[in-house]
Amino acid sequence: MSRQDGPRRPYDVVLFGATGFVGELTAAYLLAHAPHGCRLALAGRNRAKLERLRERLADGSGAAPALLTAAADDPAALRDLAESAHVVASTVGPYVHHGEPLVAACAAAGTDCLDLTGEAEFVDSVYVRHDARARETGARIVHSCGFDSVPYDLGVYYTVRHLPEDVPLRVDGFVRARGAFSGGTLASSLAIAGRGRQALAAARERRRYEPRPAAGRRVRVPLGGPRFSRETGVWALPLPTIDPQVVRRSAAALERYGPDFRYRHYAAVRTLPVALAAPVGVAGLLAAAQVPAFRGWLADRYPGGRGPDAERRARSWFRVRFVGEGGGRRVLTEVSGGDPGYGETAVMFAEAALCLAHDRLPATAGQVTTAVAMGDALTERLTAAGIRFRLAAAD
Repeated sequence: MSRQDGPRRPYDVVLFGATGFVGELTAAYLLAHAPHGCRLALAGRNRAKLERLRERLADGSGAAPALLTAAADDPAALRDLAESAHVVASTVGPYVHHGEPLVAACAAAGTDCLDLTGEAEFVDSVYVRHDARARETGARIVHSCGFDSVPYDLGVYYTVRHLPEDVPLRVDGFVRARGAFSGGTLASSLAIAGRGRQALAAARERRRYEPRPAAGRRVRVPLGGPRFSRETGVWALPLPTIDPQVVRRSAAALERYGPDFRYRHYAAVRTLPVALAAPVGVAGLLAAAQVPAFRGWLADRYPGGRGPDAERRARSWFRVRFVGEGGGRRVLTEVSGGDPGYGETAVMFAEAALCLAHDRLPATAGQVTTAVAMGDALTERLTAAGIRFRLAAAD
């Protein structure tokens, strides 16, 4: 299924929030890599900023994206936006505060919608409120289409495809990365840290509606404990982000993950002192983030729209290794690339939008993951864009 099969709309892809830090990186990538004839539009609440962005990105060819004005809290404008496009890609966060009206508009219009959220509360709450409507209209709602959570979701998918079928499978993921953060990323992180109770309530509500895996299948993502990984030579610290939940939903939806699937997600550190100190530091930051004054102080120091410069991004990288076992076979795979939070996130996000708009994909609808919606097609796109998926070892 390709969105080009549906009724003709003015735009193939609309990038909403194009003037933000990662939005501008995504816009630049789309303009440089979208196929000939792809009808792009840049959207945001400030027309003057959009015009300045378009001028900065002009390549001299005469071709220029359309500009659309809409605010995240204007349902009428968002409805018009959704009805004008096959795919809307949103960078406007924190999504728990700004994301739901756009999802609602896309679900009603049958428009594919993707975002960069790492906010489990947002993902769970919009599933409860809008998944059923999206299934009715054929809209695909795909969250976490950047460093959260593409390398892990597609990395596990890639690993599973190198293991036997119809047997219990075990996969562990080990994340190493070097990079900096932007004001927008900080704002989303603070939103997550300050809403623990709301997130738990949203997760409980989702469990009331979400179907279980098919009869006879079991899918688990236990937190696990700190340990030394002999397979990868690192200390492994449990990483309770949204990423393993995304993997779990892919595994529940796809029978290729086997009758009994388990995934554990870790941060990888090289030395024991770091492994011992890191949990203490993280716990301290989480405790401090519960204080509104501290969150406000941090937000003032790192306002939205700012992020690491090109030189800093050029020095950044990520590497995720996966150890997969099942049916007497063990494999070591790896997904790696450059700047995780911004440079490669823009690549992942833009390629996911183009994939939804132009590629032949499985007939899915509702809230789905990148592996379920785009699997092989997006993996091939990202490989062609320079993000590496490789089988490192097998026995």
